[in-house]
Amino acid sequence: MKLVIERLGHLGDAIAQGPNGPIYAAQLLPGEEVEGVLVGDRLTEARILTPSANRVKPPCAHARTCGGCLMQHASDAFVAEWKLGVVRSALAGQGIEADLRPIVTSPPRSRRRATLACRRTKSGALLGFHARASDVLVAVPHCQLLHPDLIAAFPALEALVITGGSRSGELALTVTRSLSGPDVAVTGGKPLDSALRLDLARVAESHGLPRLTWDNEVVALRTAPMQRFGRALVSPPPGAFLQATAEGEAALLAAVREAVGEARHIVDLFAGVGTFALPLAENAEVLAVEAEAAMMMALDKGWRQAEGLKRVTATTRDLFRRPLEPDEFKGIDAVVIDPPRAGAEAQTATLARAQVPVIAAVSCNPVTFARDTRVLLAAGYHLDWVQTVDQFRWSAHVELVARFSLPRAPRA
Repeated sequence: MKLVIERLGHLGDAIAQGPNGPIYAAQLLPGEEVEGVLVGDRLTEARILTPSANRVKPPCAHARTCGGCLMQHASDAFVAEWKLGVVRSALAGQGIEADLRPIVTSPPRSRRRATLACRRTKSGALLGFHARASDVLVAVPHCQLLHPDLIAAFPALEALVITGGSRSGELALTVTRSLSGPDVAVTGGKPLDSALRLDLARVAESHGLPRLTWDNEVVALRTAPMQRFGRALVSPPPGAFLQATAEGEAALLAAVREAVGEARHIVDLFAGVGTFALPLAENAEVLAVEAEAAMMMALDKGWRQAEGLKRVTATTRDLFRRPLEPDEFKGIDAVVIDPPRAGAEAQTATLARAQVPVIAAVSCNPVTFARDTRVLLAAGYHLDWVQTVDQFRWSAHVELVARFSLPRAPRA
């Protein structure tokens, strides 16, 4: 059947109107006339009859087979506007209008953290990403998403799989670029025993890996894998959250700095290992709160070893089960809140009652951000602006920073 694509959904699926309702398809763009085979509500074997002016040649040689990227067939300008539209639509769903600033997009080959799939083969190891909606593994030696330092780590990753993988199962290898080299965490490998520990340590040593974690156990530690946050150096625990690109982190931090302004006492909620807390401590005292004790220990150590920072107090607390209460924000000038995708419904409710003068809200989910925004607006806050950041290039993922302020003078 022939169809004309009308729009993209928030997950990147192309949507056309069929005789019995919406029809979905992959890797198509609005305005394109296509034909294909209808299977349920999905168009398969699609052939483009009239291409969109926004269609471009994918920059990556693996784009046709690899499922790691979603939007390489679309122009940068189209993707930017589409992602702004995702944020705009999420807010509109809550009856909210906002000043959306132009999007900031990370460049190609900038992803500093990725989880790759790998399988041991007869001749060695196959490393890469899965094909779309498939368990077929596609090698990506010329990936245009990953930082070159991650690509350079492929031989080490393959050696780990040959040493500790089996041909009956697939391994997941999370590799993170650090100042000390590639920090690697592996899951799905053979169970550890003394011989395997020794063999894996030898691989880590020979390939210069600063740290190797195998199914949550550190089996090799040549040197601490360090990350820089402002003036502080931090060694995150294995698997700790880290922004996907250095450029994306810088854009988020710049927006947070602008939002909090000259605040001298700041609370950083869901602080992680100090992405915002440590740079903000150059000008303000910061209370950093996070549920994971290991991350708080890493943040605290980084602060103590840095020079020229004001006091940072690291507190371990599950903000979903025990959010900070209004009286705990007494004397605070600004709050930074960066929750996971589920948002922070309970913490937002207490924060709204606390009436802190300024809130810098960081979000990786426009839908839960819009839900929490409605709570703050109902409590008297004004949504000053929203800065969208695209550090997951060619994906459907969107991040943002928003500034909320009280239009009236803060309470004495």
